[in-house]
Amino acid sequence: ADAACKNRPLDLVFIIDSSRSVRPEEFEKVKIFLSEMIDTLDVGERTTRVAVMNYASTVKVEFPLRTYFDKASMKEAVSHIEPLSAGTMTGLAIQTAMDEVFTEEMGTRPATLNIPKVVIVVTDGRPQDQVEEVAASARAAGIEIYAVGVDRVDMQSLRIMASEPLDEHVFYVETYGVIEKLTSRFRETFCAVNVCALGTHGCQQVCVSNGASHLCDCYEGYTLNPDKRTCSAVDMCAPGRHECDQICVSNNGSYVCDCYEGYTLDPDKKTCSAMDMCAPGRHDCAQVCLSNDGSYSCGCYEGYTLNPDKKTCSAADVCAPGRHDCEQVCVRDDLSYTCDCHQGYTLNPDRKTCSRAITSSLVTTEESCKCEAIIALQDSVTSRLEALSTK
Repeated sequence: ADAACKNRPLDLVFIIDSSRSVRPEEFEKVKIFLSEMIDTLDVGERTTRVAVMNYASTVKVEFPLRTYFDKASMKEAVSHIEPLSAGTMTGLAIQTAMDEVFTEEMGTRPATLNIPKVVIVVTDGRPQDQVEEVAASARAAGIEIYAVGVDRVDMQSLRIMASEPLDEHVFYVETYGVIEKLTSRFRETFCAVNVCALGTHGCQQVCVSNGASHLCDCYEGYTLNPDKRTCSAVDMCAPGRHECDQICVSNNGSYVCDCYEGYTLDPDKKTCSAMDMCAPGRHDCAQVCLSNDGSYSCGCYEGYTLNPDKKTCSAADVCAPGRHDCEQVCVRDDLSYTCDCHQGYTLNPDRKTCSRAITSSLVTTEESCKCEAIIALQDSVTSRLEALSTK
């Protein structure tokens, strides 16, 4: 059995739930499971190191990775573990494993040796703390998490804390009485030739088993880097790689479509339609809004002119040169005008041109009589002058 696991060392930490929901006889079954698991492993200082943590509302490190390097001592220590009997602080237990167990001081081997860090959590309840963020941090730190659920366990919590792929890291048994049957499952996992299952493959995203070897691959939207291990996001917005009508926005290996200003994204999330930019509230024109294919420009009513800000309007000077057709005088009338003439001229019927005025005098009856008397006097004087000249 040991030979099957040789050359596949692990830094393995068991985290076992001993809250009050786990009855004393059930906890004894867990201890038997731990002992049988130890029996299947190639335990040793240079091979697989084992630590055991016990948790409820508090966490107790029963023994760290540096303490025992032989199976007999480990199993003896396991036999003396007592339940804590309160609460289910699974997140706290995983955090403690990161802070106090997976350290070189406590026996974890240096990262340069590429020894897989593995946690097996055994629980029958629902975590009473925030396990999701803690488990994510542990996985990000390179810790592979297996979640074993028993009886009335909350399966969603197991899936939240376990590593991917979930079908290889989440296990369930009906009772503690049959938990020992998982021993062979873990033995196959830890001792298999499948490097991808061991977690020692070094692939950043996807490990593809290839007999006794393996290849690395990437998720959709990523491409394998020249080192054949890490992945980089493909530019999904490169020409020909997307279906966006106007704008493609790259989004971590994927993309979303957007539209130019004045357009709105259609329900298909790809094409764009021009918005009515002259709808009430969408423009800042003072008088007239002129829609222009997704944009707009401002205009003014007749008699007004657009100001330099291209938004507001001012009343036009209708009497400015060239803006009216009066021959002589233009008179502004609000937004319109009328024509007039200089003194001595009168406005023609066309209301635009002017003609010189004809002077006429009106003579009264009295003035007419005065004229006749003057003429008679002039005639009399003339006759007398003529008479004298003949003499």
